[in-house]
Amino acid sequence: MSVRVVIVGASGFAGSEIARILVNHPEVDIIALMAGKSAGTRFGEVNPNVPALANRIVESTNIAVLKSADVVFVALPHGESAKLTAQLVGGPIIIDCGADHRLTSQEAWRRYYGGEYPGAWAYGMPELIHAQEYEQISAGQASRAFLSRKLIKTAREIAVPGCNVTAVTLAIQPAVAANLVDTKRITATLAVGYSGAGRSPKPHLLATAALANLAPYSAVGKHRHIPEIIQNLQVAGAREVAVDFTPVLTPTSRGIVAVVNAQLNTCQDAASQLCHAYENAYANETLVDVIDTYPQTQPILGTGRATVWAGVDDIAGSVTAIAAIDNLGKGTACAAVQSMNLACGFDEALSIPTIGVAP
Repeated sequence: MSVRVVIVGASGFAGSEIARILVNHPEVDIIALMAGKSAGTRFGEVNPNVPALANRIVESTNIAVLKSADVVFVALPHGESAKLTAQLVGGPIIIDCGADHRLTSQEAWRRYYGGEYPGAWAYGMPELIHAQEYEQISAGQASRAFLSRKLIKTAREIAVPGCNVTAVTLAIQPAVAANLVDTKRITATLAVGYSGAGRSPKPHLLATAALANLAPYSAVGKHRHIPEIIQNLQVAGAREVAVDFTPVLTPTSRGIVAVVNAQLNTCQDAASQLCHAYENAYANETLVDVIDTYPQTQPILGTGRATVWAGVDDIAGSVTAIAAIDNLGKGTACAAVQSMNLACGFDEALSIPTIGVAP
């Protein structure tokens, strides 16, 4: 029996990508595509790349239809998600791609987002390592992270991670879980594709501003993904975390390369320990590959895969960890579908694309 799915915010980049992935999902029936300003238009007007849904009419948000679904994907700006999801809790499985339900700290929410704290949901990153399971993973007694998966499998409300957060977390968490780096001194610099800023037209997102231009868009501790990164690294075992986070818009439509640097806690056999940590963390992950070259975005564009590399600078006494993801793939839509698969009892990688497009 098919899972009945509704996508809210279906005409935005994240919602459109979810639709693109789910249209070929063997266990899913998309019963409605909903949005605000684009309601009444054909889905194909903004998404001609999904011909199977091209003639579907985008509907206005309808609570009765949402409550009749088995799964609701919400791809709305922060603040808007919580207003809607508050009316659905206790009904369908809700998978929120916005920020409203990611943070467990009320103080962090008020500082970085403001307004009433919506509360935290199960966190939709199956690969997130919990400190209490790392010893079993390291010893080969567990093949991969299992506590995050356990939480997602039993959840009715799931918060999808931020795309930048996913890249930084996957890059550095094995080194953190293995206690190889000083988590009070982490620097993350990201090259980010423009689709991460959403579909709404804004002057700084137009081609005239983006082409042939590299544009940092947040620095000195102001980016809203910082508390979420800190939260994840604390889950992985860090007691104190400080992250210097600087994303840079690059003239490409999608993709993130996160370069994360941290000082080593010890220099004795550091390279071997680092290699061991990353192999143990990701050897059995379907959607995360540890590679022996610096990760790039093109091989993973359009997919739910992440590629990760890490190395030791003996002279500087530091670790450099790099991750590449598609911000709309593993960074958002594929993470949402992966979470749905777990919550519905399917293979978690079902329907998630893993073969990139090149050139």
